[in-house]
Amino acid sequence: MNNNPMAIGTPMQRLIGVLVFLFPFLSLITPSGIGFSSIVFVLAALIVPRKAWQALRPHWPDIRWVVAAFAFNLLLALACVLLRPETDLRYLDKPARMLMGLSAAALVLLAQPQRATLWWGVTAGAVAALPFVAWQRIVQEIPRPGGWLNPITFGDLALCLCLVALAAAIDYRHSTRKAILPAIGAVAGLAAMIATGTRGGWVALALAAILFLTYARLLKSRRVRLLVVGSFALFASTFFIPATGMAQRVEQGIYDVQTWMDGGSAFSNVGIRLELWTGARYLIEEQPLFGRDPSTVRQELRRLVDEGKLQDVVLAPDHLHNDALQAMATGGVFGLAAWIGILAAPFAFFARALGRGAYRGESPLSPQAAQMFAPALAGMLVVLSYFSFGLTEVIFWSLKGSMFYALMVFLLMGFCLNAKAAKLNLDNKHGQ
Repeated sequence: MNNNPMAIGTPMQRLIGVLVFLFPFLSLITPSGIGFSSIVFVLAALIVPRKAWQALRPHWPDIRWVVAAFAFNLLLALACVLLRPETDLRYLDKPARMLMGLSAAALVLLAQPQRATLWWGVTAGAVAALPFVAWQRIVQEIPRPGGWLNPITFGDLALCLCLVALAAAIDYRHSTRKAILPAIGAVAGLAAMIATGTRGGWVALALAAILFLTYARLLKSRRVRLLVVGSFALFASTFFIPATGMAQRVEQGIYDVQTWMDGGSAFSNVGIRLELWTGARYLIEEQPLFGRDPSTVRQELRRLVDEGKLQDVVLAPDHLHNDALQAMATGGVFGLAAWIGILAAPFAFFARALGRGAYRGESPLSPQAAQMFAPALAGMLVVLSYFSFGLTEVIFWSLKGSMFYALMVFLLMGFCLNAKAAKLNLDNKHGQ
């Protein structure tokens, strides 16, 4: 007899399963799907706060550094509000809501929904996003479509859905029939990213390929090898298809860099970034410890333009188009530490979830590591993708981009911890 009040099939499990599904599914095809999901997860946890905390507490040693990283991010924002008269309370919104994303992990641990609910939500979200953005590009003839988001953010999140779906397909490596749908989701997410014309995801794809090849071989599965090689070969082939515009975007980027280096106009997507990064270097050298308020950063960029140190193209963007530089310019070394923390702590968590055998390159993985392989690998891919996006974009500038990251990280953490608990329970039963 199962005495767990949240056993499989209970209303709580079905409700949380629906919420887990809806988050990725609504992320790109609705204007407020990410915000809606973040609020509903918090409200659901507040309905059963004691049970949510009791579900989370046994796993505190595993998650404490991740929680500490998000908490430090919030505390830094609070310090900025208290110490800078020009900074208003809205500065707390993103870091506070990102920390509250922990409620998603608590609910997954409490209700223990099947992780298939997340896999199908990611797959459905990617498949639904493709015609949405393709319509804008083909029918409405928008050269850089982005749905309800700007093209860069839409393309970045579509790529995240693609990579998580690819990890989900690996979870069904023993059944080709079951693996087909998430594989289709991975292709759809990739195609949606290509349709936006964003180049920020290319570095993420290269790093993702390295990560897949490093860890996927531990499963010793021919299906996995074919899936990984086929997926990245598909992306590489898009460079040779003129309709995708990929080759032209590469050529344009090279031309923009050369023009800027020769002292020409910086009025191009790449040139503006290079000029902004030059301005960021000046600002960071002036205030390396604590940085400046974002509005003050813009004022200082105007000063540098007036002094003839920068071209006036830097006055149009809202940010510096690089997460690390933005963090340092607005928070100094503490801001950089906060940015590194919310990336490094989750990445370390997911890497540990694959087990010591993964660290040493041993094969095959232990049963526990194999059980957690897909959600742990998906988590590492999400973190690595956001690091890559941040090289040419401030992906955490957007509330939607920030909340997508926090919710996806905490959900995947919850499923990893559920898999770990299930393995421990099984070992205890066998030991009796």
